[in-house]
Amino acid sequence: MKIALRTPGRKIIFLGTCLALSVVHIGLVARAFLADRFSQKLDLASLQTAARLEPGNAEYQYRLGRYFLRMRREPATAAQFFKSATALNPHNASYWLELSNTCRQLTNSEKQKDALQHAVAADPSNPHVAWYAANFYSALGETDRALQEFRVVLEHDPYLPLAALERCWQIRPDVDALLRDVIPPNAEVYSSFLDFLISKNQPGAATKVWAQMVQLQHPVETRHVFDYVRYLIDRREVAQAHQAWRQAASLCDLSAYQPSPENLVVNGDFSLPVLNAGFDWVYEKSSDVSLALDPTESHSGHRSLSIVFDSRGIEDAGIRQLIPVEPNTKYAFSAYFKSQGLEGAGGPRFLLQDRFTGANYFASAELKDADFWKQVHGSFDTGPDTKLLVLRIQRVPAGNAIRGKLWIGGVRLTPRPLAPQQTAAGGQ
Repeated sequence: MKIALRTPGRKIIFLGTCLALSVVHIGLVARAFLADRFSQKLDLASLQTAARLEPGNAEYQYRLGRYFLRMRREPATAAQFFKSATALNPHNASYWLELSNTCRQLTNSEKQKDALQHAVAADPSNPHVAWYAANFYSALGETDRALQEFRVVLEHDPYLPLAALERCWQIRPDVDALLRDVIPPNAEVYSSFLDFLISKNQPGAATKVWAQMVQLQHPVETRHVFDYVRYLIDRREVAQAHQAWRQAASLCDLSAYQPSPENLVVNGDFSLPVLNAGFDWVYEKSSDVSLALDPTESHSGHRSLSIVFDSRGIEDAGIRQLIPVEPNTKYAFSAYFKSQGLEGAGGPRFLLQDRFTGANYFASAELKDADFWKQVHGSFDTGPDTKLLVLRIQRVPAGNAIRGKLWIGGVRLTPRPLAPQQTAAGGQ
C-alpha cells in the first residue's frame, strides 16, 4: 500500500510520526541497555534500578530474590521476588527451583513441593532439578518418584552417576528392580554401576550388571573390564573372570588379547602393546629392572621383550601373566630367550605356579649363556584343584646380584589330554 504525501501538512505529520516512533524505540532500547548494565552489578541499589527500568523482566526479579536469599539472609523477602519471577516467566525451571528452596528455608513444605513440581514440569530433563526433586521425594518416603527423578539424573548428568547410584541403592538395594526401572541403557551408567557394586562387594549384583552390559553391546572403557576381572580373580572366580575377558573382546577391542587352544599365553610374542591388566602381561616398575618392547630383536613376530637387570638382589623380573587352566590336565610349555652379558650367580628362569596356593608346577632351565635364540621347554600336570597359574621370570638364587640383558619371545602354553591312568603330577 502506498501513502500519498502530496501536501506539506501530510509530510510534516508523517515525519513527526516517524520521529516519535524512533524516539520511543530509542528510549526502550536505552532503558533495556541501562537495565542490563545495572543488573550486572551486585549491589542492591543497582539491582533495584534494573527492576524499576524493566519491571516486566523476570530475570531481574530472580536476581533480586537471589540477593535477598544469599546476601541478606531474608528468605521471606526473597520468596516474593521469586514468585514475581515465576509469574512473569513460568517456563524457567531455575526460578521455580529457587522458590522451592526458599520455601524449604521457610519450613513451608506444601509450597516447597508445589514449586518443585512446577520446576520439574518446566524442564523435566534438567538433571539439577531432578537431583533436587529426587532427594526431596526420598526424604518424604516417596521412593518411586525419587527413583524416577534419579533416572533423569543418570540419563542427563555425566558427573553425578556414582552419587545418584549410591542414593538409589540406599533407597532400593534390588539390582533387578534398578536395572528394570531406573538404570538407563547407557554404557557409561552401567559401567559406573558395576564399579559401585564392586566397591560394595556385591558379586551377584555385579554379575547381573555385567550380563546386561554384554547384552547391550555398547563400547565399554577397558578400565572397567580390568577392574571387574581383577575383582573376580581376587574372589577366586576364575571361570567367570575368564568368561568376562572373552566377552570383553567385542565390547572394548580386546579380540587380539584372547588365548587360543594353540596358545593359552596372551601376547606371547609381544607383538601387541602390553595392557598391564587382565589376562595380558602385568608388570611392575622398578629401578633394578628395565622392561621394554624391542623391535630390533625378535624370534617370532616383529619384536621381543627386553629385560635389563641392574640389581644387587631381586626375586623376579617384575613381569607376569595369569593363565586360566583346567585341573588334572597335562600342559606343554615352551619359550625362546637370548642373553647378553648376564653376570651373577645362577640366572633367571621361567616359573609357572598356582596363583592361589603358590605351588610350583614348572621351572625352566636358567636363561643365560645364549648369544642366539635358544628354546626352553617342558611339560607338567595340574592338580585336582588347580584353575589359575601365574607365569613369571624368577631370579635364582633369589636376592643375589644380577646384571646384563635378556630377551624373551615365542612364549607358549598348550594343553595335552592326560591318559586315563595318569594322575596329577608336578613340573618336569
